[in-house]
Amino acid sequence: MVARSHSSAAGVLALLSEPDPVFKQHALKSLNSLVSRFWAEISEDIALIESLYDNDKLPKEARDSAALLASKVYYYLGEYDESLSFALGAGSAFEAESRVPGSEEYVETVMSKAIDRYIELHSGESEGKGDKVDPRLKLIIENIFQRCISEGEYKQAIGIALESHRLDIISSIYKQTQDISILCYAMDAVIDTGLSLSYRDTVLRFLYPLFPQPSVKSDSQHLHALTRLLVTLSDPSLTVPLLVSLVPKEKLLAYQLAFDLVEGGARDYLESIRTSIPDGDDDSKPIFDKLRSIFTGQDSVKLYLEFLKKNNHVDPLILKHTKDALEPRSSIYHTALTLQNAFMHSGTTSDVFLRENLEWLGLASNWSKFTATAGLGVIHKGYFEQGMTILGPYLPQSGGESSIPGAAYSEGGALYALGLINAGCGTDVSGYLRDTLRSAQGEIVQHGAALGLGIAAMGSKNLETFEDLKNVLFMDSAVAGEAAGYAMGLIMLGTAAEESVHEMLSYARETQHEKIIRGLAIGIAFVFYGRQEQADSTIKALLEETDPILRYGGVYTLALAYAGTSNNDAVRQLLHIAVSDVSDDVRRAAVTSLAFLLFKNPGQVPRIVQLLSESYNPHVRCGATLALGIACAGTGLQDAVEILEPMTKDSVDFVRQGALIALGMILLEQSEGSSPSLASTRALYNKIVSDKHEDPMARFGAALAQGLIDAGGRNVTINLQSRAGSRNTNAIVGMVMFCQFWYWYPLAHCACLAFEPTGIIGLNGDLKVPKFEFTSNARPSLFAYPGATKPQKKETATKVATAVLSTTAKVKAREKKKAAADGDVNMDVDDKAEGKTEDVEMKEAPAKASTSKSGRKEPSSETLQNFTRVTPAQLAYISFPSNGRYQPVRGVTAKSTTARAGKAPLLSKQQEEKYASGGGILILVDSRPDEEGEFIEFETAAGTTAPAPAPEAATSTENGDAIGATTSGPHIALDESAPETGPPESFEYPFDSDN
Repeated sequence: MVARSHSSAAGVLALLSEPDPVFKQHALKSLNSLVSRFWAEISEDIALIESLYDNDKLPKEARDSAALLASKVYYYLGEYDESLSFALGAGSAFEAESRVPGSEEYVETVMSKAIDRYIELHSGESEGKGDKVDPRLKLIIENIFQRCISEGEYKQAIGIALESHRLDIISSIYKQTQDISILCYAMDAVIDTGLSLSYRDTVLRFLYPLFPQPSVKSDSQHLHALTRLLVTLSDPSLTVPLLVSLVPKEKLLAYQLAFDLVEGGARDYLESIRTSIPDGDDDSKPIFDKLRSIFTGQDSVKLYLEFLKKNNHVDPLILKHTKDALEPRSSIYHTALTLQNAFMHSGTTSDVFLRENLEWLGLASNWSKFTATAGLGVIHKGYFEQGMTILGPYLPQSGGESSIPGAAYSEGGALYALGLINAGCGTDVSGYLRDTLRSAQGEIVQHGAALGLGIAAMGSKNLETFEDLKNVLFMDSAVAGEAAGYAMGLIMLGTAAEESVHEMLSYARETQHEKIIRGLAIGIAFVFYGRQEQADSTIKALLEETDPILRYGGVYTLALAYAGTSNNDAVRQLLHIAVSDVSDDVRRAAVTSLAFLLFKNPGQVPRIVQLLSESYNPHVRCGATLALGIACAGTGLQDAVEILEPMTKDSVDFVRQGALIALGMILLEQSEGSSPSLASTRALYNKIVSDKHEDPMARFGAALAQGLIDAGGRNVTINLQSRAGSRNTNAIVGMVMFCQFWYWYPLAHCACLAFEPTGIIGLNGDLKVPKFEFTSNARPSLFAYPGATKPQKKETATKVATAVLSTTAKVKAREKKKAAADGDVNMDVDDKAEGKTEDVEMKEAPAKASTSKSGRKEPSSETLQNFTRVTPAQLAYISFPSNGRYQPVRGVTAKSTTARAGKAPLLSKQQEEKYASGGGILILVDSRPDEEGEFIEFETAAGTTAPAPAPEAATSTENGDAIGATTSGPHIALDESAPETGPPESFEYPFDSDN
């Protein structure tokens, strides 16, 4: 029998039929140790084992053993539900099994199944549906919670608690630890994992009162988390009382919270807060007035505008080289340089390049003129106080259509530019744009007015504006209707308004214009921005359409509805579409849209799109490039760069274009010290732009990428989430619109909506900008601006080498030897004189550089001033001197918020930086308020000026287009004798040569 036990369990199984309970109990105990080897044989007697479990006459220990044995047999059979049921019946026997060596996998599987069952039952029970939870199951889960808490495994406990709707567990963990990172982690989990909106809001409302009241005296590291929670809920009834409670004693924190909310909050939410803030008494009224001013959004815009102007580091030689290399009479190349210049000078208000290249500018015609005029809006973005003045010569004049040839294009471009200038603070010009839209006759002017109105009034949810746009749509003009479709979605951004969507979708199905269908398809996606499961039915309907343009819209609706959630089902759906749809456009959009789902975890994106980047379909490869560029923008992520670099040599021109643009986004604000690929990438752009044999699409992409990599005077990054960790709505909208440049180049300008200035802008309690210093504890070269481009040397003709006979060489060698013997050292000049001086110079230059560097060691830190650039990666190295006069009210450097008695940090480094690092606008505590302070003077004074005078008639060329620097009118050419194209002469304008 002993021998048989090694090869069969038959003998032990026979004991189960013995009448004596002792034999049965012994057999069950033995079989539990043999089941891993003989489960197939034992399974034949599973009915007998189950009957023993149901036998009330057997001792409890024997019944528990029978239940455990049955559970194990079902586990090996793959019947996990049955296995769990018998494990629950095994009671103490199952608990003891967790301590038996070799049974870990069985126990973990059953426990995992128990957790899943508990989540399913308890979440259903809490929502008033589903069966009640088995008390035995509840006991197991309670034990799991207790074990996790006692061992400090809070992540696991919070995860189970959130999914099973056991919010009391989160509360008890926080009360036990008093660790704010517990609340931050729970908030992160519920926002970023795509749980239903209703439950998400329930959890956030539960967490909100658990956060301690912010105070300057206490460490207010959780202010970012609190900001994110309030922005996500967008409930003024929670926000206003918090602000009011801070005003008496913590006005600095109230200001800081206000600036942070403005950065991430929706427009209607901010407007509701602004109108709900009380007037206050004599003491608090000035503070409440300042808060109301902050919530208009205009204070932030002014500060960032001034920051970009003061720190403009555009390299003009890059623009000059591109201009010299690209044929200006080619529409695509003119547009490429226009976009490059607009991106590089975005928000800097510097139009020096335009003024210095009037002849080139005058070559713009038709839609190139529209794009070039709209570029002024990118350059002057945020300069809302002077927007009407700057664009005055180009805006439609009262009295109907202009008689100047081509004027409609510059008028439409100017209206679009006006929207870009006022993005984020456009309530002042919305009325003007609406009036212009209603009165405009031509579709080109309507196109510009609709785009400008959509961007300026984004998220306003104004039904009257929506109706005005709908009237333009119903005219069924392809050009005007497309812009109206985009704008309707932008106005109703994130509302999930059923009636609006129904009207837009119905018209998209009726019209014959592809442009209109596309505008409406993306517009519908904007309406469902951030609405998650509320968009599911519309997504399903769009993805089942026979029209590929509507399926294209369905892809973007899916991406925007679940933007930033990394929702697994949404990612799987996009990947399926990317490899299965019959339309190349839809497949490309599906891959690109992965970026909008995964931008909070950029490190995942290269791994996900790796195979797609090697697809046989060039549209899928192109989508992979943009997905990497958008999701990893500004990170310098080497994994993404390594995928993109080979794609710059792809056989298909538009794939090369996408790879070049994506590299420009990823390497934004990188230095040669932080990214080894920066120098080679810049050289590649230069080479492609200069190569007349290169395909126009690739040259267009290289020029665009040069603009993106140096965007905003090298002082901005692209980031789809705000500093507080919430979604950056303007940036997401801007990147979606930018992706449509595939069909319509002027939409590329919308990329400027995603440009986020990166600097530390410190304000004191009076919201003035004091002069002070802080420290960057890193090598200066690691975060330095790129060096200036050296002027290219003119190529000189070199002599063709003369053929030398071997006999002649021998004669010269003998003469040289003789001369050396006589002491003549000049004979070897002949070998070096002809055509070799340049080589000598190229070799010597690096040697001189290395000598100069070798004598000096680079410092390990540097002192920076207020109002200077600090890149996102640099924030981790920033510190304020402890003895300094000014200290920020919330943390700037990434300090750990999770030191817990030797336990592992609860938050990842990325999450800690999200909550503990800042930058941007910082309110400062003045430790010496009695001393007089020094303040930074703004270069531009606030104020309004009269619009520029009306332009004169333009000179027409043979083809009827108004061009040239000698003309003056509402076209894009800027004449030195007509300063009305810029600010008035009385207005000081920074044209520093080194900028």
